[in-house]
Amino acid sequence: MKNLILSLPIAHPFSYVNISASIKTIFWVAMFGMAFGLVESAVVVYIRELYYPEGFSFPLKAISTRVITTELWREAATILMLITIGVLAGKNSIQRFAYFLISFAVWDIFYYIFLKLFINWPESLFTWDILFLIPITWFGPVITPVILSFLMIALALMLLYKNQKLVLFEWILLISGAAVSIVSFTWDYISYLLESTAFQPKENIVNLSLTYIPRHFDWWIFFIAIVLVVSVMVSYYVRTTRNKKKLQMMQMFV
Repeated sequence: MKNLILSLPIAHPFSYVNISASIKTIFWVAMFGMAFGLVESAVVVYIRELYYPEGFSFPLKAISTRVITTELWREAATILMLITIGVLAGKNSIQRFAYFLISFAVWDIFYYIFLKLFINWPESLFTWDILFLIPITWFGPVITPVILSFLMIALALMLLYKNQKLVLFEWILLISGAAVSIVSFTWDYISYLLESTAFQPKENIVNLSLTYIPRHFDWWIFFIAIVLVVSVMVSYYVRTTRNKKKLQMMQMFV
């Protein structure tokens, strides 16, 4: 029994990770995210120079099918690259997921920072933007992806600090939070499409997107997503802290 207890891993910060090496990895993953954010913002600068020389605004302007298709592939490649950096930087599944979150969040935050520096856009954190195109166009105020990005960084650092896996319940909360956030970004647009197709059933989605002007953002849906993500962090912290104390108590009586 004594040998069994002594063989149990104690859940303390960076249990199996070299602290200096982890900080170094976090730094370089963040640097990748920053550089990638600059590249992403440069692409947007080029597109807006070509299609919106007078300034970006809704409704959208018609863009060739070739450019739209290329943009969809570019977005898919972007996600693949962010996953790849997480896989390469991490030594186990926890770290890989955490580094992916960091690279994604830093990329998203600095994308807007560089756009502000290059073309002085967005005007404010509540300026509407096209956030993503897959599987359908996402719209929302700039502040919303920024909020999610900071939560992703906080969760990632917590995962690296505790170095313990999320349990099934926490994964369900996290995936639900991600799904609900996507709903908040697409709800108004989907509602617009449904309303439009009800009167113009033959009109395709691409044409309808050229007449769409964001009406309102469903903050209450977004708030639910935030609550779900924060609940994951609270549950994870409480559970891992409790496990640490239990193991420490067990060792005290050995």
